[in-house]
This record gives sequence, C-alpha cells and structure tokens, in this order.
Amino acid sequence: MIWRFHPEAAEEFYKACIHYSEISTELARKFHSGIEDAIKKIVAGPKVWPVIEDDVRRFLVRRFPYGIYYLLVDEENVVYIVAVMHMRRQSGYWRDRLESVGGRDPRRAQTLKGELS
Repeated sequence: MIWRFHPEAAEEFYKACIHYSEISTELARKFHSGIEDAIKKIVAGPKVWPVIEDDVRRFLVRRFPYGIYYLLVDEENVVYIVAVMHMRRQSGYWRDRLESVGGRDPRRAQTLKGELS
C-alpha cells in the first residue's frame, strides 16, 4: 500500500516541523517520528480509524495535538492524506481540498508519496 499527501497537507506537516524545531530540535524529531508512526499505522489498517465525514477518516497523533485526515482509495491501494491538522484549528478547513483533487481522485494532484512495507 502507498500513501500520498495533498500538497497543502504536506505544507502543514512541514510548517509544524519548523514550528517544533524553533522550540527544540529534539521536539521536532519526536513530532516527525510521531507523524511517520501514525502514517505507518494508518497504512497497516486504514479502515480502523473512524470516518469523520463522507469517506474521510481521522487518526489522532499520539503525544501531539494533531490529527491526520485521510481518504482510502481501495482500487488504487492508496491512503490519501488531505490534512495534518492541529486540533485547535477550525475543523473542516480541509474540505475544499477534496474538490481540488478532481472529484476525490488523488491521482490528479501533485503529491509527496511513499511506500511502506
């Protein structure tokens, strides 16, 4: 199974890493590892976490106030991450990203992607 970031979700992740690095290099490393671990868990069991709205699911990141919002595209075997959201941010701001990927087709967006085995 592979995973992909919506470009704005990748930017959120990057900005959060920068924010934590300004506080502490170690904190930034732990945040980055926390997101990587979360993605591994999502890819290992993408249907485990609850559907929040339509087909969008949410994984709450351990030890950090972030949630990963994603879609599962079964026919492509893809986890498509639409947001890496700080949980105090206004919810739902990411909804327009679903339309920006061409009717929820993650293949039509430029993304960062990865494979986990």
